[in-house]
Amino acid sequence: MLKLDTHQHFWKYNPVKHAWINQEMAVIQKDFMPLDLQPVLKNADVNGCIAVQTDEDEGENEFLLALAKENDFIKGIIGWVDFLSADISDRLAYYNDFKTIKGFRYILQDKAQRDLILSKEFIRGIVAMNAYDFVYELLVFPDQLKYAEQLVNQFPNQVFVLDHLAKPAIKSGEINQWKTAITALAKHENVHCKVSGMITEADWNNWSYPDFIPYMDVVFSAFGMDRVMFGSDWPVCNLAGNYQKVMRVVAQQVSNLSLNEQEKFWSSNAIKCYKL
Repeated sequence: MLKLDTHQHFWKYNPVKHAWINQEMAVIQKDFMPLDLQPVLKNADVNGCIAVQTDEDEGENEFLLALAKENDFIKGIIGWVDFLSADISDRLAYYNDFKTIKGFRYILQDKAQRDLILSKEFIRGIVAMNAYDFVYELLVFPDQLKYAEQLVNQFPNQVFVLDHLAKPAIKSGEINQWKTAITALAKHENVHCKVSGMITEADWNNWSYPDFIPYMDVVFSAFGMDRVMFGSDWPVCNLAGNYQKVMRVVAQQVSNLSLNEQEKFWSSNAIKCYKL
Protein backbone atom coordinates (compact mmCIF):
# COMPACT_ATOMS: atom_id res chain seq x y z
CA MET A 1 0.00 0.00 0.00
CA LEU A 2 1.32 3.43 -0.97
CA LYS A 3 2.15 5.57 2.06
CA LEU A 4 2.84 9.29 2.16
CA ASP A 5 3.99 11.41 5.07
CA THR A 6 2.22 14.79 4.79
CA HIS A 7 4.20 16.58 7.48
CA GLN A 8 7.92 16.66 8.14
CA HIS A 9 10.65 19.29 8.37
CA PHE A 10 14.21 19.92 7.27
CA TRP A 11 16.61 22.43 8.77
CA LYS A 12 20.25 23.34 9.14
CA TYR A 13 20.35 24.03 12.86
CA ASN A 14 21.09 27.62 13.85
CA PRO A 15 20.83 28.40 17.59
CA VAL A 16 19.66 31.97 16.90
CA LYS A 17 17.20 31.28 14.09
CA HIS A 18 15.95 28.15 15.84
CA ALA A 19 15.77 29.54 19.35
CA TRP A 20 12.46 27.70 19.83
CA ILE A 21 14.50 24.50 20.00
CA ASN A 22 15.45 25.00 23.67
CA GLN A 23 17.69 22.93 25.92
CA GLU A 24 14.81 20.63 26.76
CA MET A 25 14.85 19.76 23.05
CA ALA A 26 18.59 19.11 22.80
CA VAL A 27 17.99 15.89 20.84
CA ILE A 28 16.90 17.96 17.81
CA GLN A 29 19.53 20.69 18.13
CA LYS A 30 21.27 19.56 14.97
CA ASP A 31 20.84 19.41 11.19
CA PHE A 32 18.03 17.32 9.72
CA MET A 33 18.32 16.86 5.98
CA PRO A 34 17.01 14.50 3.26
CA LEU A 35 19.93 12.10 3.74
CA ASP A 36 18.79 11.71 7.35
CA LEU A 37 15.14 11.16 6.47
CA GLN A 38 15.46 8.87 3.47
CA PRO A 39 16.53 5.73 5.38
CA VAL A 40 13.89 6.44 8.02
CA LEU A 41 11.16 6.54 5.36
CA LYS A 42 12.50 3.38 3.74
CA ASN A 43 12.55 1.55 7.05
CA ALA A 44 8.94 2.60 7.70
CA ASP A 45 7.82 1.65 4.18
CA VAL A 46 6.81 5.25 3.42
CA ASN A 47 7.09 6.22 -0.24
CA GLY A 48 7.26 10.01 -0.12
CA CYS A 49 6.71 13.11 1.95
CA ILE A 50 5.63 16.73 2.06
CA ALA A 51 8.21 19.11 3.51
CA VAL A 52 6.67 21.84 5.67
CA GLN A 53 8.22 25.21 6.41
CA THR A 54 10.01 25.81 9.68
CA ASP A 55 11.53 29.28 9.29
CA GLU A 56 9.34 32.34 8.82
CA ASP A 57 10.99 33.86 5.76
CA GLU A 58 10.93 33.29 2.03
CA GLY A 59 14.46 31.93 2.11
CA GLU A 60 12.82 28.82 3.54
CA ASN A 61 10.98 28.33 0.24
CA GLU A 62 14.22 28.44 -1.74
CA PHE A 63 15.83 26.02 0.72
CA LEU A 64 13.00 23.49 0.39
CA LEU A 65 12.72 23.89 -3.38
CA ALA A 66 16.41 23.07 -3.75
CA LEU A 67 16.02 19.96 -1.57
CA ALA A 68 12.98 18.79 -3.52
CA LYS A 69 14.82 19.23 -6.81
CA GLU A 70 17.57 16.92 -5.55
CA ASN A 71 15.33 14.34 -3.82
CA ASP A 72 12.37 12.91 -5.67
CA PHE A 73 10.83 11.42 -2.52
CA ILE A 74 9.90 15.00 -1.54
CA LYS A 75 6.57 15.17 -3.36
CA GLY A 76 5.53 18.66 -2.31
CA ILE A 77 6.32 21.70 -0.19
CA ILE A 78 4.28 23.80 2.21
CA GLY A 79 6.11 27.12 2.14
CA TRP A 80 5.91 30.46 3.90
CA VAL A 81 4.76 33.89 2.77
CA ASP A 82 3.82 36.89 4.88
CA PHE A 83 0.02 36.81 4.94
CA LEU A 84 -0.03 40.24 6.59
CA SER A 85 1.94 41.89 3.78
CA ALA A 86 0.37 44.24 1.26
CA ASP A 87 2.24 42.49 -1.57
CA ILE A 88 0.84 39.04 -0.79
CA SER A 89 -0.81 38.75 -4.23
CA ASP A 90 2.52 39.35 -5.96
CA ARG A 91 4.29 36.75 -3.83
CA LEU A 92 1.64 34.13 -4.48
CA ALA A 93 1.79 34.86 -8.21
CA TYR A 94 5.56 34.37 -8.10
CA TYR A 95 5.36 31.03 -6.29
CA ASN A 96 2.56 29.77 -8.52
CA ASP A 97 5.25 29.03 -11.10
CA PHE A 98 6.81 26.45 -8.77
CA LYS A 99 4.61 23.37 -9.02
CA THR A 100 6.35 21.66 -6.11
CA ILE A 101 4.89 24.29 -3.76
CA LYS A 102 1.46 22.99 -2.82
CA GLY A 103 0.53 25.57 -0.24
CA PHE A 104 1.58 27.85 2.57
CA ARG A 105 1.55 28.11 6.34
CA TYR A 106 1.70 31.10 8.65
CA ILE A 107 2.61 30.33 12.25
CA LEU A 108 -0.34 31.56 14.32
CA GLN A 109 -0.07 29.36 17.42
CA ASP A 110 2.32 31.63 19.33
CA LYS A 111 0.95 35.04 18.32
CA ALA A 112 -0.10 37.38 21.14
CA GLN A 113 -3.19 38.39 19.17
CA ARG A 114 -5.09 35.13 19.38
CA ASP A 115 -7.59 36.11 16.67
CA LEU A 116 -4.97 37.39 14.22
CA ILE A 117 -6.43 34.99 11.66
CA LEU A 118 -9.53 37.23 11.51
CA SER A 119 -7.65 40.51 11.00
CA LYS A 120 -8.36 42.39 7.77
CA GLU A 121 -4.72 41.98 6.74
CA PHE A 122 -4.77 38.21 7.16
CA ILE A 123 -8.11 37.84 5.42
CA ARG A 124 -6.71 39.87 2.53
CA GLY A 125 -4.04 37.18 2.22
CA ILE A 126 -6.59 34.36 2.08
CA VAL A 127 -8.60 36.30 -0.50
CA ALA A 128 -5.44 36.51 -2.63
CA MET A 129 -5.19 32.71 -2.58
CA ASN A 130 -8.51 32.41 -4.41
CA ALA A 131 -6.72 32.92 -7.74
CA TYR A 132 -4.62 29.79 -7.19
CA ASP A 133 -4.88 26.14 -6.11
CA PHE A 134 -2.71 26.59 -3.02
CA VAL A 135 -3.66 24.85 0.22
CA TYR A 136 -3.58 26.89 3.43
CA GLU A 137 -2.32 25.03 6.51
CA LEU A 138 -3.70 26.00 9.91
CA LEU A 139 -1.14 25.89 12.73
CA VAL A 140 -3.18 26.86 15.79
CA PHE A 141 -3.71 25.92 19.41
CA PRO A 142 -7.11 24.77 20.71
CA ASP A 143 -8.07 28.25 21.93
CA GLN A 144 -7.74 29.52 18.34
CA LEU A 145 -9.97 26.89 16.74
CA LYS A 146 -13.05 29.08 17.09
CA TYR A 147 -11.32 31.81 15.07
CA ALA A 148 -10.16 29.29 12.48
CA GLU A 149 -13.75 28.09 12.12
CA GLN A 150 -14.93 31.66 11.53
CA LEU A 151 -12.26 32.10 8.86
CA VAL A 152 -12.97 28.91 6.92
CA ASN A 153 -16.67 29.70 7.01
CA GLN A 154 -15.90 32.79 4.90
CA PHE A 155 -13.93 30.82 2.29
CA PRO A 156 -15.82 27.64 1.33
CA ASN A 157 -13.81 27.22 -1.87
CA GLN A 158 -10.38 27.44 -0.21
CA VAL A 159 -8.80 24.16 0.87
CA PHE A 160 -7.56 24.25 4.48
CA VAL A 161 -5.54 21.62 6.32
CA LEU A 162 -5.36 21.52 10.11
CA ASP A 163 -1.92 20.60 11.43
CA HIS A 164 -1.42 18.36 14.47
CA LEU A 165 -5.12 18.17 15.47
CA ALA A 166 -4.61 21.76 16.75
CA LYS A 167 -2.33 20.39 19.47
CA PRO A 168 -4.82 19.17 22.08
CA ALA A 169 -3.72 18.88 25.71
CA ILE A 170 -3.05 15.14 25.58
CA LYS A 171 -0.65 15.22 28.51
CA SER A 172 -3.30 16.56 30.89
CA GLY A 173 -6.12 14.65 29.23
CA GLU A 174 -8.31 17.72 28.65
CA ILE A 175 -10.57 16.99 25.71
CA ASN A 176 -14.07 18.51 25.98
CA GLN A 177 -13.52 22.08 24.77
CA TRP A 178 -11.13 20.91 22.07
CA LYS A 179 -13.63 18.27 20.93
CA THR A 180 -16.42 20.84 20.61
CA ALA A 181 -14.22 23.21 18.61
CA ILE A 182 -12.77 20.47 16.37
CA THR A 183 -16.23 19.13 15.62
CA ALA A 184 -17.43 22.59 14.59
CA LEU A 185 -14.41 23.12 12.33
CA ALA A 186 -14.80 19.69 10.73
CA LYS A 187 -18.35 20.52 9.61
CA HIS A 188 -16.74 22.62 6.89
CA GLU A 189 -15.99 20.13 4.14
CA ASN A 190 -13.13 22.25 2.77
CA VAL A 191 -11.08 21.48 5.91
CA HIS A 192 -8.82 18.42 6.16
CA CYS A 193 -6.86 17.20 9.17
CA LYS A 194 -3.38 15.77 9.57
CA VAL A 195 -3.17 13.06 12.20
CA SER A 196 0.24 14.27 13.29
CA GLY A 197 2.18 15.80 16.16
CA MET A 198 0.44 13.80 18.86
CA ILE A 199 3.26 12.22 20.80
CA THR A 200 4.89 15.60 21.50
CA GLU A 201 1.61 16.81 23.06
CA ALA A 202 1.67 13.83 25.45
CA ASP A 203 4.04 13.12 28.32
CA TRP A 204 7.29 12.76 26.35
CA ASN A 205 8.70 10.06 28.60
CA ASN A 206 5.61 8.19 29.75
CA TRP A 207 2.98 8.13 27.00
CA SER A 208 1.24 4.99 25.80
CA TYR A 209 -1.11 4.19 22.94
CA PRO A 210 -4.37 4.54 24.95
CA ASP A 211 -3.52 8.21 25.62
CA PHE A 212 -4.23 9.01 21.97
CA ILE A 213 -7.32 6.93 21.27
CA PRO A 214 -9.91 9.50 22.46
CA TYR A 215 -8.36 12.26 20.33
CA MET A 216 -8.02 10.12 17.22
CA ASP A 217 -11.57 8.86 17.66
CA VAL A 218 -12.83 12.44 17.69
CA VAL A 219 -10.89 13.42 14.58
CA PHE A 220 -11.77 10.33 12.53
CA SER A 221 -15.44 10.70 13.46
CA ALA A 222 -15.60 14.45 12.84
CA PHE A 223 -13.67 14.64 9.57
CA GLY A 224 -14.61 11.23 8.16
CA MET A 225 -12.35 9.00 6.13
CA ASP A 226 -12.06 11.35 3.14
CA ARG A 227 -10.36 14.20 5.03
CA VAL A 228 -7.76 12.65 7.35
CA MET A 229 -4.09 12.14 6.48
CA PHE A 230 -0.95 10.75 8.09
CA GLY A 231 1.87 13.06 9.18
CA SER A 232 4.93 12.19 11.24
CA ASP A 233 6.17 15.64 12.32
CA TRP A 234 9.71 14.29 11.93
CA PRO A 235 12.18 15.26 13.39
CA VAL A 236 10.16 17.02 16.11
CA CYS A 237 8.63 13.62 16.94
CA ASN A 238 12.09 12.53 18.15
CA LEU A 239 11.48 14.57 21.31
CA ALA A 240 9.02 11.94 22.51
CA GLY A 241 10.00 8.85 20.58
CA ASN A 242 10.86 8.20 16.95
CA TYR A 243 9.34 7.74 13.52
CA GLN A 244 8.51 4.07 14.03
CA LYS A 245 6.66 4.77 17.28
CA VAL A 246 4.55 7.45 15.55
CA MET A 247 3.76 4.98 12.79
CA ARG A 248 2.73 2.31 15.28
CA VAL A 249 0.28 4.63 17.04
CA VAL A 250 -1.61 5.57 13.87
CA ALA A 251 -1.28 2.12 12.26
CA GLN A 252 -2.95 0.57 15.29
CA GLN A 253 -5.77 3.13 15.05
CA VAL A 254 -6.52 2.43 11.37
CA SER A 255 -5.88 -1.32 11.41
CA ASN A 256 -9.57 -2.17 11.77
CA LEU A 257 -10.61 0.00 8.82
CA SER A 258 -11.30 -1.41 5.37
CA LEU A 259 -8.38 -1.54 2.94
CA ASN A 260 -10.00 1.27 0.94
CA GLU A 261 -10.26 3.46 4.03
CA GLN A 262 -6.67 2.69 5.02
CA GLU A 263 -5.49 3.66 1.55
CA LYS A 264 -7.35 6.97 1.85
CA PHE A 265 -5.64 7.71 5.15
CA TRP A 266 -2.14 6.68 4.08
CA SER A 267 -2.05 8.25 0.62
CA SER A 268 -5.07 8.90 -1.58
CA ASN A 269 -6.54 11.72 0.54
CA ALA A 270 -3.17 13.48 0.43
CA ILE A 271 -2.82 12.95 -3.33
CA LYS A 272 -6.22 14.53 -3.87
CA CYS A 273 -5.80 17.36 -1.34
CA TYR A 274 -2.35 18.46 -2.53
CA LYS A 275 -2.79 17.48 -6.19
CA LEU A 276 0.32 15.29 -6.06
